[in-house]
Amino acid sequence: MSRKEDNEGKGSCHITDLYTSIPRTCLPIVYHPDYNITFMGLEKLHPFDAGKWGKVIHFLKEEQFITDGDIVEAREATEEDLLVVHTKRYLNRLKWSLVVATITEIPPLMFLPNFLVQRKVLRPLRTQTGGTIMAGKLAIDRGWAINVGGGFHHCSGDRGGGFCAYADITLAIKFLFERVEGISRATIIDLDAHQGNGHERDFLDDSRVFIMDMYNRYIYPGDVYAKRAIKRKVELDWGTEDSEYLQKVELHSEGALNEVRPDIIVYNAGTDILDGDPLGGLSISPQGIVKRDEIVFRAAKRRGIPIIMVTSGGYQKKTARVIADSILNLHRQGLIGAEAVEGEGSSSLVTRMMRGAGSAGSTFTSV
Repeated sequence: MSRKEDNEGKGSCHITDLYTSIPRTCLPIVYHPDYNITFMGLEKLHPFDAGKWGKVIHFLKEEQFITDGDIVEAREATEEDLLVVHTKRYLNRLKWSLVVATITEIPPLMFLPNFLVQRKVLRPLRTQTGGTIMAGKLAIDRGWAINVGGGFHHCSGDRGGGFCAYADITLAIKFLFERVEGISRATIIDLDAHQGNGHERDFLDDSRVFIMDMYNRYIYPGDVYAKRAIKRKVELDWGTEDSEYLQKVELHSEGALNEVRPDIIVYNAGTDILDGDPLGGLSISPQGIVKRDEIVFRAAKRRGIPIIMVTSGGYQKKTARVIADSILNLHRQGLIGAEAVEGEGSSSLVTRMMRGAGSAGSTFTSV
């Protein structure tokens, strides 16, 4: 799409609750208790910890980093919001419990009435999707934002899979392109253990979006067609450890941001790279994950580029603690927090953008 076509689209947006004003007293950390999926124990049939998001917030409160008043409360994405990317046909297919059971890999869901599946499974995922879209606007306003959920990188506009029913990464970027003046280039840095084939399919022919994807080459989804969208592809072997991994993260994240300077970075910070993860197949320590996130945020801050972080996959009970520890480290390093907005190199770009933003290995796969 040309810049002219892109700008023409900015004047014809639907009305949404996801871009409403957020009090400056809130940190740009987005969460809602509705993120957590609990329904008769069925969520335990997938290795994904469907309550990890609440645990992350619990740990952050325990460390006195945030209170309830600091958190931006996520809003559920409406059908009109979702139609910015998704086809009507795809959204209608989610009204069939069998389809949702297949996407989430929880077979018993196929036997439940769809109104229950909508309320107990899809509404939490729509709320996380709304959270990612909100985080996009917040990152432009504040320089950074973290959605404690989201990162459904296997879902594209017309198909879901791997526990991903809504294309939140694509939606966040499309909302910014359509609604925020001066946002015309985005870089996705996808460091989940799995290939992000959903956003790759969505942006396959879109030169405005640069995708760096670093993943275990041997696991789901192995989507060869989607790989054509990856501008910087880093394929890892089984059991890759901290030293090699962190060297590649720094080399390629720096390289990606040097190759094309974006107006926004979407960072998919999956923790399924953690040693012992049943699906990721890599051997990264908790300290390695903390350092990985620091490398990416530092690269963004050094260049004054707003960054959105989403938490994506991670299939061990200790994952929530690792995510919380990483967020706390980012704060200790001065890379996030109220003071981080005024940090090195960020103020002029963020201020300029704010002017525009004022208007409108298993049978299971992954997130």
